[in-house]
Amino acid sequence: MGKSPFMEMLRAEIRLRGYALRTEKTYLYWIKQYIRFHDLKHPEQMGGEEVKSFLTWLASVRHVAPNTQKVALNALVFMYQKVLGKELGDLGFTLATYQRKLPVVLTAQEALSIIDNVSGIYGLIIELLYGSGLRVNECLRLRVQDICLKTSALTVRDGKGNKDRLRSD
Repeated sequence: MGKSPFMEMLRAEIRLRGYALRTEKTYLYWIKQYIRFHDLKHPEQMGGEEVKSFLTWLASVRHVAPNTQKVALNALVFMYQKVLGKELGDLGFTLATYQRKLPVVLTAQEALSIIDNVSGIYGLIIELLYGSGLRVNECLRLRVQDICLKTSALTVRDGKGNKDRLRSD
């Protein structure tokens, strides 16, 4: 299902609307999964019932997280409304259940132990992540000119949602 004209039309519409590259990749992934789930049937030949069965399958068989199911839904709604000009109506699908798991949090001693045992560029990355609260991608995108040692500030470029922001003490 490589470079089909339909998928390229979707890609062009996503880019035209200025969506983030990550959103483009995610939407195209879920739309491909939807098409594969329905044995490569073209989305124009399907509608709300097929979307409902796909989303229910994601929850009941694949056991995806609720947010994953919502992302798949958003991708399909985008395709049907913005590209195909079709309304899906009330879908009434089975919602994925959220199984809340407590995060594993390092103690201060464990965090310091990791920092003390990693040196070089990786040590710097770990210290930046731990000390600043940056996301991994944000840290990896930092450049020398983004760091102001005088004011202890970082300029985070193209953060979540393609937004720039300033991090300081």
